[in-house]
Amino acid sequence: KHADTAMYDAKAHGRNGCRYYNPELTAEAVHRVELEAGLRRALELDEFIVMYQPQVDARGGRIDAVEALVRWRRADGSLVPPLDFIPFAEECGLIAGIGARVLLRACHDAAAWMRRGLRLRVAVNLSPMQFRAPDLLERVCEALDRSGLPPGLLELEITEGALMEDDARTRATLAALRGLGIGIALDDFGTGYSSLSYLKRLPLGRLKIDRSFVAGLPDDADNLAIVRAILALARHLGFRITAEGVETAAQAALLAGLEADSLQGYLFSRPVVATEIESIAARGWTIGALDRVG
Repeated sequence: KHADTAMYDAKAHGRNGCRYYNPELTAEAVHRVELEAGLRRALELDEFIVMYQPQVDARGGRIDAVEALVRWRRADGSLVPPLDFIPFAEECGLIAGIGARVLLRACHDAAAWMRRGLRLRVAVNLSPMQFRAPDLLERVCEALDRSGLPPGLLELEITEGALMEDDARTRATLAALRGLGIGIALDDFGTGYSSLSYLKRLPLGRLKIDRSFVAGLPDDADNLAIVRAILALARHLGFRITAEGVETAAQAALLAGLEADSLQGYLFSRPVVATEIESIAARGWTIGALDRVG
């Protein structure tokens, strides 16, 4: 049994290698089994909740969109952050079920805000597995129909990894979504794809600057150069830009001055439940000085 465990660990690290058994391998295997069982139970019991982080218009200082973020609330009330379960859910094939629930919940919440007079674009992340699923369009249309949300208020965020297979199917899927009026945003831009040629071929509408490039601004000269280049590229190609990970007034002022369209980060709000969005939306910020108004 121990030899078998070591063999699977060797395979997981690229094959043609050697691994000695140690007790941690068994502990990791048990953890994975327990995590998968917990995720399946969470789907059955509907333990996943959706929280929202506002995106603030860099010129007007008002919230114009929110990003939907999934959390796993265990039976004991503790919250499991996404990095602790999303990658594994993708591995074991459970991400489709989780993603479908997040999409439907986000559409319902955005439609409810709209009925109360608050029109906010809601951004929902799609994993590469969700994006390549043959029933993606059907699931998206079903969520819009069931919620009553206009397609123009939905934006789907995909990562660069989902575009690695830049083929006719990828382009057809994106074109069909854009044809419905749904926005397409490229998440974590600049962190995972070596070619920029896809930017001019694919029907994208927004680029999101990854938080790793915003970190250290305005003092980090390398990150500043990267951010300037991304914004110049976006303006030339006609994309809108959202900068993530904005945590200081100086970062917000710099990004607004460089003509980023919207800003997202703890400076404005941590992720909150749907019922708190309307009170946050009543606030406003003067981005240059970050004096809260309203």
